[in-house]
Amino acid sequence: MMNLTKAQTDDLLATLQARFERHPHRHEGITWSQVRARLDTTPQALCSLYEMERTGGEPDVIGQDQQSGQFIFCDCSAESPSGRRSLCYDREALESRKENRPAGCATEMATQLGIALLTETEYRALQTLGPFDTKTSSWIETPVAIRALGGALFCDCRYDSVFLYHNGAQSYYAARGFRGSVRV
Repeated sequence: MMNLTKAQTDDLLATLQARFERHPHRHEGITWSQVRARLDTTPQALCSLYEMERTGGEPDVIGQDQQSGQFIFCDCSAESPSGRRSLCYDREALESRKENRPAGCATEMATQLGIALLTETEYRALQTLGPFDTKTSSWIETPVAIRALGGALFCDCRYDSVFLYHNGAQSYYAARGFRGSVRV
């Protein structure tokens, strides 16, 4: 993971604060000063948030873990982050493609960014905060049993409803990416 310059850090913090203030319904009961205090002590998380922003995720605080006290940042871009699309699900799926291989896979990119793919529960919770993925779809964390059979899961929102689907893990589409989260 890279180290951010002071200018990158300042720009990122200004962007995050502006987004936080623009969408108070995503984090009721949480103040920016609380979040900022935590961000000031977690440079690794700042790097992950920078990468989320750089790849089109528009991260924002969507809650706080009641046990650990950590703030939960999630990709809140209206559509699946543009810099994380056209990826198959994981390395095994990528290596199984003999032709027309995508540039990468969702699970490895998430690891490189320092974030976690959303689970189905987390994806559904995100959808209560606004309409996301109304034209795109996002890979989500796939249970081991499904992945062992060659499948992977993705979600989207159509007709004011969240849909969970399956596909071969090796598939990829220009309108499918992945959303992630990071805890600070």
